[in-house]
Amino acid sequence: MMFYFIGLGLGDAKDITVKGLEIVKKSKRVYLEAYTSILTVGKEKLEEFYGREVILADRDMVETQSDEMFEGSDTEDVSFLVVGDPFGATTHTDLVLRAKEKELEYRVIHNASIMNAVGCCGLQLYNFGETVSIVFWTDTWRPDSFYDKIKRNRDLGMHTLCLLDIKVKEQSIENLMKGKKIFEPPRYMSVNTAAEQLVEIIQRKKEEGETNLAFSENTICIGLARIGSETQTIVAATFTDMMTVDIGAPLHSFVIPGELHPLEKDMLKLFAYNDDVKQLLNS
Repeated sequence: MMFYFIGLGLGDAKDITVKGLEIVKKSKRVYLEAYTSILTVGKEKLEEFYGREVILADRDMVETQSDEMFEGSDTEDVSFLVVGDPFGATTHTDLVLRAKEKELEYRVIHNASIMNAVGCCGLQLYNFGETVSIVFWTDTWRPDSFYDKIKRNRDLGMHTLCLLDIKVKEQSIENLMKGKKIFEPPRYMSVNTAAEQLVEIIQRKKEEGETNLAFSENTICIGLARIGSETQTIVAATFTDMMTVDIGAPLHSFVIPGELHPLEKDMLKLFAYNDDVKQLLNS
């Protein structure tokens, strides 16, 4: 008997692999990790396609109540579904370690994730450097450590994939302090917000006298939305334009190119926001 980590891919219910679907159909229980990413369809569509009940596993369940999910997996199959690939988030690596501590057998069924599907924008995967995460700022918390990683990639001529923040089943500080189980509406960072925060960082660094900046307001960046779905959208624009461009509903990802091969430039022209971007790519 086995505890399975099954990747769902990036689009809808049908993106699961044949092998993954076969395992889901024979599993005693099926959990859906519901906080590091989302599909373009809800739990109900998955249940309809799988012909099985799907149990939503939020962050609290995965990180603090894993024993509940592991229960019985030594005598029956249990599936844990993850949007994209099971190892697209460090949380799931931790879950594997906890399974091994309990001497439980596990198996991973891989699938496409944004880490490889980002190649759809035309940039060559082997030219990507370290991936970074951009978090939502608040009035009192405005971290910018991801900028240093972007700069390091750019200095090496490497592209940067930026994963954008997701807030699901989050509590306000007030409700958290009062112990109230009241959760805020889900929020998904857009490429507009990502561009705004990054531009604010370079403007602040300019004011501090820094001259060797990682990028400028006129640097080309790439916004991606709903990759793997029928409504997939890709736009190459300057940072200034990316702050206002509309690429629709979540999930969004953001890419800052490094040095561009002529073939990469030709591909990006297909997604150019306007003629100014095409001229920048021709230069």
